[in-house]
Amino acid sequence: MARTRSVLIVEDDPLTGPSVAGLLECERIEATLATTANEALGALRRRDFDVVLSDVRMPGRSGIQLVGEVRELRPDTPVVLMTGFATVDAAVEAMRAGAFDYLTKPVRPEELLLSIEHAFEVRTLEAQTRAASAHDGPASLGDMVAESPALRGIFSLIERVADSRSHVLITGESGTGKELVARLLHETSRRAEAPFVPVNCAAIPEGLLESELFGHVRGAFTGAVASKPGLFQLAEAGTLFLDEIGDISPELQAKLLRALEQREVRRVGGSQAERVDARVVAATHKNLRSEMEAGRFRRDLYYRLNVIPILIPPLRERREDIARIAEAFVARTAGTKERSLSPEALELLAAQNWEGNARELENTLERALLLSDARVLEPVDLRALLSDQPAGEEPSATADHFEALAARGISLREIENRLIRAVLKRTGGNKVEAARRLGISRRTIYRRCEEDPGLGDVARG
Repeated sequence: MARTRSVLIVEDDPLTGPSVAGLLECERIEATLATTANEALGALRRRDFDVVLSDVRMPGRSGIQLVGEVRELRPDTPVVLMTGFATVDAAVEAMRAGAFDYLTKPVRPEELLLSIEHAFEVRTLEAQTRAASAHDGPASLGDMVAESPALRGIFSLIERVADSRSHVLITGESGTGKELVARLLHETSRRAEAPFVPVNCAAIPEGLLESELFGHVRGAFTGAVASKPGLFQLAEAGTLFLDEIGDISPELQAKLLRALEQREVRRVGGSQAERVDARVVAATHKNLRSEMEAGRFRRDLYYRLNVIPILIPPLRERREDIARIAEAFVARTAGTKERSLSPEALELLAAQNWEGNARELENTLERALLLSDARVLEPVDLRALLSDQPAGEEPSATADHFEALAARGISLREIENRLIRAVLKRTGGNKVEAARRLGISRRTIYRRCEEDPGLGDVARG
């Protein structure tokens, strides 16, 4: 028999509190009523509740103050706040305090129940993830290996929810590997044989994104010379990955919500709805709760997408994974050549903050591999390339690096050409942009490309 879920209601209004309690009890949710923050804290000291639902303005402590005290007393218990005096500043303050959600009175029953149900689900998933991450030793999934408890927990969660039809929302800083996690979800699921279709919502002009997602019929707009299926149709039976979902317009958010709810799309200019079976995995580096309260992101779409939330911590909070990522990247990039990192080089990499996360780490390693002929990369091959060198260390680190290259008999000309090659690769072969970044004339870089066939090949892509 399933355990009865419980909610602690903190509400001083003599009508609202009992009314909300009655609504929850009709849904077979145990409701306990407290009229002050002090009374609520006393109840929380005596027992655990699945969710705390609190008014903001109350005698004594406010609901926002209560959030902080609940987080200290019962850190796993989500707090949903309600207020009749909603402002963007108050919502932001509530989210910063750690509130799970922020509802405006009068709260519609369906909105309240949806928020509480979501809080139940998130708490359960987080508890399961913590239990999985508590085991010692690395965990593997696909080609990835995790050392940190956080990433081990994400692997465990992926394995549990891979075959679910529920949508997933992946959050985390830029460069943390959100698309990689989305691909793991797809490859671990029964949908693995069907397409994985990624789209960066921020990279497509707003006027074209609707057509890209849902398709269009012939003549729908200027240039629509033929009907075209959308990405939802192309991802049929597979996974549609919507990266940077926080950047789509409110108008398109409404259409996306309908597609997710009805599991059907209508092409631009068309009149017939088409059924689709694509699991949607969305990702963003933005705080969507703050975006909701600022009126830039729909609350109902947020809940529709955030059925299964996955938060990827930044690399600086899971330093145990840095060595694994670095070794895997070097092995993959080196190809048939034997290239590796010394223990001292791995230790140096693990000590960096990596504000750009795994993307910055991989870019640094790519430059190091291009600029060094060493089979085993040492700290001297890396220091000059690190972005967060302490003040005063960079000049000596750079000198050490180039002294080491000179000691291997590498000429200044070759060192310059390696640097040009690395920048050309970063600019996609754009010689004009590479010259600008290097601070040299276009004539110089064109001449070097003519003289060195290797540089010319990079410039031609």
